[in-house]
Amino acid sequence: MKGAGPVGVVLVSHSATVAAAVAQLALGLAGGGEGPPLVLPAGGTPDGGLGTSSELIAAAAKAVDRGAGVALLVDLGSAVLTVKALLAEGDELPGDSRLVDAPFVEGAVAAVVTASAGGDLDAVEAAASEAYSYRKA
Repeated sequence: MKGAGPVGVVLVSHSATVAAAVAQLALGLAGGGEGPPLVLPAGGTPDGGLGTSSELIAAAAKAVDRGAGVALLVDLGSAVLTVKALLAEGDELPGDSRLVDAPFVEGAVAAVVTASAGGDLDAVEAAASEAYSYRKA
Protein backbone atom coordinates (compact mmCIF):
# COMPACT_ATOMS: atom_id res chain seq x y z
CA MET A 1 0.00 0.00 0.00
CA LYS A 2 2.91 2.31 -0.77
CA GLY A 3 1.92 5.93 -1.14
CA ALA A 4 -1.34 5.54 0.80
CA GLY A 5 -0.77 8.66 2.90
CA PRO A 6 1.96 11.08 3.87
CA VAL A 7 5.37 9.89 4.97
CA GLY A 8 5.60 9.56 8.74
CA VAL A 9 8.47 11.08 10.70
CA VAL A 10 9.89 9.82 14.01
CA LEU A 11 12.25 12.01 16.02
CA VAL A 12 14.60 9.93 18.15
CA SER A 13 16.39 11.81 20.91
CA HIS A 14 18.04 10.87 24.17
CA SER A 15 15.61 13.28 25.81
CA ALA A 16 11.82 12.97 25.72
CA THR A 17 11.58 16.73 26.25
CA VAL A 18 13.86 17.53 23.32
CA ALA A 19 12.10 15.09 20.97
CA ALA A 20 8.66 16.44 21.90
CA ALA A 21 9.74 20.08 21.52
CA VAL A 22 11.28 19.49 18.09
CA ALA A 23 8.17 17.59 16.98
CA GLN A 24 5.97 20.48 18.17
CA LEU A 25 8.15 23.02 16.37
CA ALA A 26 8.16 21.04 13.11
CA LEU A 27 4.40 20.51 13.20
CA GLY A 28 3.78 24.14 13.97
CA LEU A 29 5.90 25.29 11.04
CA ALA A 30 4.31 22.71 8.73
CA GLY A 31 0.80 23.77 9.63
CA GLY A 32 -0.18 20.83 11.84
CA GLY A 33 -2.92 19.03 9.97
CA GLU A 34 -5.82 16.77 10.80
CA GLY A 35 -5.97 13.03 11.23
CA PRO A 36 -3.39 10.61 12.55
CA PRO A 37 -0.05 12.06 13.63
CA LEU A 38 2.47 12.88 10.91
CA VAL A 39 5.38 13.17 13.34
CA LEU A 40 5.97 11.66 16.75
CA PRO A 41 8.77 11.94 19.27
CA ALA A 42 10.53 8.84 20.56
CA GLY A 43 12.76 10.31 23.21
CA GLY A 44 14.33 9.00 26.35
CA THR A 45 13.63 5.74 28.08
CA PRO A 46 10.24 4.31 29.12
CA ASP A 47 10.89 5.37 32.74
CA GLY A 48 11.54 8.99 31.69
CA GLY A 49 15.31 8.87 31.84
CA LEU A 50 17.89 9.89 29.30
CA GLY A 51 18.69 7.33 26.62
CA THR A 52 17.02 5.59 23.73
CA SER A 53 14.37 2.89 23.67
CA SER A 54 13.78 0.50 20.80
CA GLU A 55 10.25 -0.04 22.12
CA LEU A 56 9.40 3.68 22.03
CA ILE A 57 10.93 4.05 18.56
CA ALA A 58 9.06 1.05 17.13
CA ALA A 59 5.75 2.20 18.65
CA ALA A 60 6.15 5.71 17.25
CA ALA A 61 7.08 4.38 13.80
CA LYS A 62 4.02 2.13 13.71
CA ALA A 63 1.79 5.01 14.84
CA VAL A 64 2.92 7.39 12.06
CA ASP A 65 3.00 4.77 9.30
CA ARG A 66 0.30 5.46 6.71
CA GLY A 67 1.81 3.32 3.99
CA ALA A 68 4.20 5.83 2.38
CA GLY A 69 7.22 5.07 4.56
CA VAL A 70 8.71 6.36 7.79
CA ALA A 71 11.69 8.69 8.09
CA LEU A 72 13.62 8.37 11.34
CA LEU A 73 15.79 11.31 12.41
CA VAL A 74 18.14 10.90 15.36
CA ASP A 75 20.18 13.14 17.63
CA LEU A 76 23.30 11.34 18.91
CA GLY A 77 25.38 8.15 18.77
CA SER A 78 23.35 5.49 20.55
CA ALA A 79 20.16 6.73 18.90
CA VAL A 80 21.80 5.98 15.55
CA LEU A 81 22.86 2.54 16.76
CA THR A 82 19.42 1.73 18.13
CA VAL A 83 17.66 2.69 14.89
CA LYS A 84 20.24 0.78 12.81
CA ALA A 85 19.67 -2.31 14.97
CA LEU A 86 15.90 -2.02 14.54
CA LEU A 87 16.30 -1.68 10.77
CA ALA A 88 18.62 -4.71 10.69
CA GLU A 89 16.12 -6.82 12.63
CA GLY A 90 13.61 -6.09 9.92
CA ASP A 91 10.38 -6.84 11.79
CA GLU A 92 10.13 -4.13 14.44
CA LEU A 93 9.66 -1.14 12.11
CA PRO A 94 7.24 -0.63 9.22
CA GLY A 95 8.60 -2.06 5.96
CA ASP A 96 9.62 1.19 4.31
CA SER A 97 11.42 2.80 7.25
CA ARG A 98 14.62 4.73 6.71
CA LEU A 99 17.29 6.29 8.92
CA VAL A 100 17.81 9.83 7.61
CA ASP A 101 21.20 11.51 7.94
CA ALA A 102 20.26 15.09 8.80
CA PRO A 103 20.70 17.71 11.52
CA PHE A 104 18.10 17.03 14.18
CA VAL A 105 16.16 20.31 14.42
CA GLU A 106 16.54 21.75 10.92
CA GLY A 107 16.22 18.31 9.35
CA ALA A 108 13.07 17.56 11.32
CA VAL A 109 11.42 20.80 10.19
CA ALA A 110 12.37 20.16 6.55
CA ALA A 111 11.20 16.54 6.73
CA VAL A 112 7.83 17.36 8.29
CA VAL A 113 7.17 20.29 5.95
CA THR A 114 8.00 18.11 2.93
CA ALA A 115 5.93 15.17 4.21
CA SER A 116 2.95 17.42 4.95
CA ALA A 117 3.17 18.81 1.40
CA GLY A 118 2.88 15.27 0.01
CA GLY A 119 6.54 14.52 -0.69
CA ASP A 120 7.49 10.86 -0.97
CA LEU A 121 10.11 9.21 1.25
CA ASP A 122 12.97 10.12 -1.12
CA ALA A 123 11.88 13.78 -1.13
CA VAL A 124 11.53 13.83 2.66
CA GLU A 125 15.01 12.35 3.07
CA ALA A 126 16.50 14.80 0.55
CA ALA A 127 14.89 17.83 2.20
CA ALA A 128 16.08 16.78 5.65
CA SER A 129 19.61 16.02 4.43
CA GLU A 130 19.83 19.34 2.61
CA ALA A 131 19.45 21.04 5.98
CA TYR A 132 23.19 20.39 6.49
CA SER A 133 23.81 23.19 4.02
CA TYR A 134 21.67 25.81 5.81
CA ARG A 135 23.95 28.75 6.57
CA LYS A 136 23.32 30.90 9.61
CA ALA A 137 25.94 33.53 9.04
